Amino acid sequence: MIESMSGPFANTGEAVFRNLLWAVERVNARGGVKLPGGARPLQLDRYDSKGRNEEALSALRAAMDDGARIVLQGNSSATAAALVDAIDKNNERDPARRVIFLNYAAVDPALTNERCSFWHFRFDAHADMRMAALMDVVRDDAALKRVYLIGQDYSFGQAVLREARRQLGAQRPDVEIVGDELHPMGKVKDFAPYATKIIASGAQAVVTGNWGNDLTLLVKAAREAGFNGTFYTFYGNALGAPAAIGDAGIGRVIAVADWLPNVQTAQSETFYRAFRTRFPKPADDYVHMRLQLMIEALVQAVERAGSADAVPVARALEQADVSLYGQRGRMRATDHQFQQQLVVGVMDRQGRPGVQFDVEGSGYGFRVVKTIPPERAELPTSCKMKKP
Repeated sequence: MIESMSGPFANTGEAVFRNLLWAVERVNARGGVKLPGGARPLQLDRYDSKGRNEEALSALRAAMDDGARIVLQGNSSATAAALVDAIDKNNERDPARRVIFLNYAAVDPALTNERCSFWHFRFDAHADMRMAALMDVVRDDAALKRVYLIGQDYSFGQAVLREARRQLGAQRPDVEIVGDELHPMGKVKDFAPYATKIIASGAQAVVTGNWGNDLTLLVKAAREAGFNGTFYTFYGNALGAPAAIGDAGIGRVIAVADWLPNVQTAQSETFYRAFRTRFPKPADDYVHMRLQLMIEALVQAVERAGSADAVPVARALEQADVSLYGQRGRMRATDHQFQQQLVVGVMDRQGRPGVQFDVEGSGYGFRVVKTIPPERAELPTSCKMKKP
């Protein structure tokens, strides 16, 4: 795992690590990965990218030198793009040390479109897929007339705003975009000036792909400034955001995900309770179904290949079809984009109908208001993949 374990986004790295650790522990508890020579355990090692691409590339080299052949990363599309380029070059130059890249959160659409790679597999819905799910809710909000777009100034943040403009124009041409701006990623400590502009614009809603502290600080500043509109978010359901928003977010913070704790099935509840048993601290309450499915897909692929060699494992991953606790996903071989259902939730107080579980002990959770099946979440691809 190559991720920010220090710096402004260290909390996101630690949260991902807990998810991966739990997934690896589950596999090893049942005996490990079954291979012709006997079952083998999975080993999870972590490398700190410090939130910088050059550090991530150094970590990649160190991981490969240490024997890693599966690389996991996600919390930055810019970093993911740098890793894809480096892995492509390495795998062509050094076939004996080929590496597969499993991406759980870098959602710039380009990574499975014009920049697709045989060695890269994405297990999160990309930004355009997530935006389409949010637009299902926007379309139903007839009172919405003015929207403010704000995001982090790098490839992912730019992609979110670009797609928001496109989809609003196509689906809600009556909605006016009254603000459209990017801010430095991970460097803004005071979002009050942004909150002032949002309020002055007359916006009724904010659309943002912000994550980590950039989201928490933004929504906190907006609340303190008196903004009473809706936040349409990719990641407003975790990492301090609900607690920072407080009562002002009830019915007004909307988040899209592959899964939410309040998905109303017995299997989903069992899954969530199992994670909380393993990590009982409220601050550690950050669980993603897709990371669990990703590790299950890896195990399935290695067992099908009968080997840990990169090419046969990658070919098997192209056919991955996995289920866990009632959630199913499959890999699309054309572009290596995982296909799964998406859900949209709205923030509410714990104990209200549909909100059995809160987030991080905040007293607030997310009630599922839309479920988008895989066949509706799926979007076309422009990928023209070169395969060995």
